[in-house]
Amino acid sequence: MIPRYARPEMVAIWEPRTRFRIWWEIEAHACDAQAALGVIPKEAAEAVWKARDAEFDVARIDAIEAVTKHDVIAFLTHLGEIVGVEEARFVHQGMTSSDVLDTALNVQLCRAADLLMGGLDRVCAALKTRAFEHRLTPRIGRSHGIHAEPTTLGLTFARFYAEMDRNRARLRAAREEVATGAISGPVGTFASIDPAVEAHVCERMGLRPEPISTQVIPRDRHAMFFATLGVIASGIENVATEIRHMQRSEVMEAEEYFAPGQKGSSAMPHKRNPVLTENLTGLARLIRSAVVPALENVALWHERDISHSSVERGIAPDATIHLDFALHRLAGVIEKLVVYPERMQANLERFRGLVHSQRVLLALTQAGLTREDAYAAVQRNAMRAWEGEADFKALLLADPEVAGALGRDGVEALFDLGHHLRHVDTIFERVFGSADA
Repeated sequence: MIPRYARPEMVAIWEPRTRFRIWWEIEAHACDAQAALGVIPKEAAEAVWKARDAEFDVARIDAIEAVTKHDVIAFLTHLGEIVGVEEARFVHQGMTSSDVLDTALNVQLCRAADLLMGGLDRVCAALKTRAFEHRLTPRIGRSHGIHAEPTTLGLTFARFYAEMDRNRARLRAAREEVATGAISGPVGTFASIDPAVEAHVCERMGLRPEPISTQVIPRDRHAMFFATLGVIASGIENVATEIRHMQRSEVMEAEEYFAPGQKGSSAMPHKRNPVLTENLTGLARLIRSAVVPALENVALWHERDISHSSVERGIAPDATIHLDFALHRLAGVIEKLVVYPERMQANLERFRGLVHSQRVLLALTQAGLTREDAYAAVQRNAMRAWEGEADFKALLLADPEVAGALGRDGVEALFDLGHHLRHVDTIFERVFGSADA
């Protein structure tokens, strides 16, 4: 993670001070539960809460860890310095380090998911607004990058909205999947700690008890979480790629907002480049790079090893911080996207009616021609229009086979743009629930 691609709200979740605060909360709640069970004195549990207003000294913890080579022991040692050595001897009773580490990580992932959901909400709101704004703004649809049939810019935005709305559902499921905690002792058998402690800690931390853990929470949960982030990143890239195409000089149907004073090139003053969406494409690659390591973390030795630990220390903050930044950047791009409807219309008409070729094909089959003969008749005229010889409609009207089958009025009727847009409202109702939403 670098500050260039980070928002402070998400960075704060992963700061050492936040992590230590969560560790302390877990230990304090565990002490409360242990005191209720009579395992430790009530006064010892109360003493741990004295650290509520304390500022954990990150540098001090790091210094202790430099000697102990163990982060949780370093933290517990520093906690003892705050609450007193006598009271601190009752902290961490029956627990193992992963009880703290894994439960805290899942708290952080849940908090990160909540911030990411806010970013997705903003993206969806922007897409919905632009979809209704351009519901009937015609543009050419493309397949293989080649002109196909007419569509609307509103349908393009609606398609991306539907994808991002699915991503909201995926993120909710991923958050639910990872929202578990484990306070089950060295190999998950509760041999040295009562399950009631785990239940109490999880309830206080907003988690569910992990049904069965070893010394760690099963990593298939985390694999799903990071895979979901990867899918969302691909959705971001999907939108970004479309905008990058639309901004190409030869297309110029829309472009990123270009601010006063902004420069596009150190060498060419005329340049207005799609730098934000190109950046989003790159960030999507970074986010997806967390997916395979998360999948590989699932297979650990026996009840636990720490091969997953170094991976998660990197991918958890990096993937969530980058995705959080990317979502808000994408929302800003969509909100301020400059659209050129006239250029869309010009591109739509560039090949002089070829976009209506399927309607002619179907009309000829309805008029009695075999599909093979109809296809041949349409294609021979389409290829002449493609090569610039004449207008497609004019060529069809001059073709005895086509004109004889359809008549002038029949051919003319097939070049109505409104035919292609007549079900836009139906699609909008499917996506948004109402065409007037």
